[in-house]
Amino acid sequence: MRIQVVLFDGFDPLDVLGPFEVFHIGAGLTGGGLTVELVSAEGPRLVPSGLEAVSLTATAALDPAADLVVVPGAVGALALGPEVDGGIGQLLARAGSSALAGPLRDAVGRQGTTVATVCGGSLLVAWAGLADGRPLVTHGHGADLAGTAAQPVDARVVDDGDLVSAGNVTSGLDLALHLLEREVGPQVAHAVEQVIRHERRGTVWRPAGVAVTGA
Repeated sequence: MRIQVVLFDGFDPLDVLGPFEVFHIGAGLTGGGLTVELVSAEGPRLVPSGLEAVSLTATAALDPAADLVVVPGAVGALALGPEVDGGIGQLLARAGSSALAGPLRDAVGRQGTTVATVCGGSLLVAWAGLADGRPLVTHGHGADLAGTAAQPVDARVVDDGDLVSAGNVTSGLDLALHLLEREVGPQVAHAVEQVIRHERRGTVWRPAGVAVTGA
């Protein structure tokens, strides 16, 4: 299983490193059954995060044919308006109109590729029209997914098959463990939980089973 975690200028380091470490440990526990790498749309480069002191190195280009593509959010001023200089909205809008747009669209549209989003990464995907009509969760400041055609869900992790999303920053750990359990198996996911001493919270929401009618 080939996993790519996307970097773009202004990304949130925790959105990236939480899932990356879960998958990295999982790779070690499966004897190479999965691989995980940091990538950018432009290929190998040093990518600055939204925290001035933190940059990470992309070692490859984003490949829409990867089995799993993880899209993080951004870190900056808590403003979703693209006109706010240095705001999360501006950083996400820039990423969505950058070289990332094409391969991200290809990944979402490709059968066999799962796209997972963390925090504001869900907005990046929704603003691009890549989650129209689909259930999605994102950062609490944009939880209503206003201006998009996505279906907002109040959950920590939302699993809609080949589009899986997580809420605020630390939810990325839950998302990665859920995907590890779903794609590799519960024994590996449990072993990783034991290594990092993190217990997942809440029920993973899926569009399945009996619908709620009395809420």
